[in-house]
Amino acid sequence: MTDVLLETRDLDVTFDIAKRGAMPWTRPDALQAVSKANLTVHRGETLGLVGESGSGKSTLARAIVGTVRPTGGRVLWKGRDITALKPAERRAHGRHVQMVFQDPLAALDPRMNVGQIIAEPLKTHRGDLDAKEQRRRVGEMMERVGLLPNLQNRYPHEFSGGQCQRIGIARALITEPELVICDEPVSALDVSVQAQVVNLLKGLQKDMGLSLMFIAHDLSVVRHISSRIDVLYLGRIVETGTAAEVTGAPKHPYTRALISSVPIPDPRLERTRHRPVLKGELPSPMDPPSGCVFRTRCPIARESCAEARPPLLEAAPGHCVACPFYEDAGAMGGAVSA
Repeated sequence: MTDVLLETRDLDVTFDIAKRGAMPWTRPDALQAVSKANLTVHRGETLGLVGESGSGKSTLARAIVGTVRPTGGRVLWKGRDITALKPAERRAHGRHVQMVFQDPLAALDPRMNVGQIIAEPLKTHRGDLDAKEQRRRVGEMMERVGLLPNLQNRYPHEFSGGQCQRIGIARALITEPELVICDEPVSALDVSVQAQVVNLLKGLQKDMGLSLMFIAHDLSVVRHISSRIDVLYLGRIVETGTAAEVTGAPKHPYTRALISSVPIPDPRLERTRHRPVLKGELPSPMDPPSGCVFRTRCPIARESCAEARPPLLEAAPGHCVACPFYEDAGAMGGAVSA
């Protein structure tokens, strides 16, 4: 029996953007948010997905859960293509894949109390349970995420940001899913609360046998929770490997630049550290550069980088990088201190 839970194969997501002031029959511009993305999530592991804002992380997650329709490629769940599921099939599949969102308060309906919010997935996927059993399960799940069960009748505005995120986690886990996609679940929280939520997710993963996809732009947070890491730039995966390899021995110049932005706790080392700075701005996904999309900001770019999209090359067993000149990036430095 394979341990692969989820795969994407050459996944594309393109949005049609209407031109300002254009006539209704004018062809819209194409915004390619995700391009030829191939990732794999195994049972019981955490796959980290990192990249700056606009890199396509959230769009890729929504294409996996089905709230955004892919324009190409496939999403495989336990080997079965789920890209074109019918609405009823998609609803049934939703029990196995749940999401935790970035803004904890905005993700909760202010008109519903906490008990109703957490029980909502049960009403959709477990219609065989009566109200008493649903309330019992909600109380148990609240305890598991660190909330008092007697708070079920309170409303989201009565809780802190960290508590609201715990409510969101409880709602995602109430159907006992196999995969939970966490879309920047700690970026809106204080640093001390971030650590509590990350440790909570790690504990729940161990207790419930979950697989996680953890999306963030902070590599230090991703390294703490992830088994493997995929790095995205402008909708393309540019590096993939174990968390130790990607953060300890990064190959792609973009990954090195991301890691250089992570501060080192030692002030002396931080002051003397070489910190590569990316030039220019993130290109528009409506008009990406030819060849390697990172070449316009890359410190080791060559003329040949504009000719063809670089494939993911195996730099070490299980560690792949989309840069044929990755060895030249070693002079940039960059590694997350343990």
